[in-house]
Amino acid sequence: MADGPYKYIRDYDGKVSRVIRVGTRKSQLARIQTDSVVKKLKELHPDTHFEIVAMSTMGDKILDTALSKIGEKSLFTKELENALEKNEVDLVVHSLKDLPTALPMGFTIGAVLKRENPHDAVVLHPKNKGTCLDSLPNKSVIGTSSLRRAAQLKKRFPHLEFKDIRGNLNTRLKKLDEKEDFSAIILAAAGLKRMGWENRISQILDPEDCMYAVGQGALAVEVRARDQDILEMVSILNDSDTVLSCIAERAFLKHLEGGCSVPVAVNSEVKNSQLYLSGAVYSLDGSDSLKETMETSISLDNQTEEQEMVDEKVQRVGITALKVSGEAQDAALKLGLDLGSLLLSKGAKEILTVARQLNDAR
Repeated sequence: MADGPYKYIRDYDGKVSRVIRVGTRKSQLARIQTDSVVKKLKELHPDTHFEIVAMSTMGDKILDTALSKIGEKSLFTKELENALEKNEVDLVVHSLKDLPTALPMGFTIGAVLKRENPHDAVVLHPKNKGTCLDSLPNKSVIGTSSLRRAAQLKKRFPHLEFKDIRGNLNTRLKKLDEKEDFSAIILAAAGLKRMGWENRISQILDPEDCMYAVGQGALAVEVRARDQDILEMVSILNDSDTVLSCIAERAFLKHLEGGCSVPVAVNSEVKNSQLYLSGAVYSLDGSDSLKETMETSISLDNQTEEQEMVDEKVQRVGITALKVSGEAQDAALKLGLDLGSLLLSKGAKEILTVARQLNDAR
């Protein structure tokens, strides 16, 4: 049975259920993340049938080139968004850090779920068990495909060398364990935790060592902006603190015109109705950097219900967060823009321009 873009099925008892098709990448981690979102939606909508549609993206196929060299903004999202546009899927689950700060026309992020640990983790080669980055021998090679990680860690650990490593989590861990090319690799702690591989984490890097990527650790649900009922359905998954932190981080990145081809890092925290955002930019070798911290109040005391209904439907850096105070979202957005302006006034554009040119020339 079909009705417009929507799909329905009839079960053995003749009961008709709506089918919601959920798009995802094919990797094991993407499937685990998508399954966790679908499980939450099923609990909230037991009469709806959820069907998972897995597909490969360009980022999954090009494994011999560093992400920062490919220069394609929607590396892990384009194929999924094409399916969304053609009504082949109704929503898509992404790692938020894979989504550009400006989405294609007609799409929006309808939910940002509670963030897993956003920090980076060190995974050591089995022969180095019991050590940490500080105590690894001189010239030890560390694997990471992230300019952001390499720039910060080169400065913090000058005795180490850094080399690109690509592939999904399984592939990268296999490359680490089965060869002698790397003494350790740096991965997002959130991915390792979701895969059930916490025991492989030797060290969590704190912000003094390595600030994280914009949106890292958070899952996003992308939908067609016009699909009000789907938007309403997924909005219950929004976690206010995560939404506000990620709006601020994405606004900061967008204002700097950053992406995966330049080293930009953040650290955010919500505490006592205050949102704190630290942001930094780095040269490729980490020798030149700028870092600042700002804060804003996200107190909801002055909020009227009427304001909230009006403001929350606005899309902010690609996010439409129904059920999260519009006033607080505006404050988070302004915080990110203000922090970006502060860094730009201190010379961030020059640092990033040189980093981009050097990366292109490599």
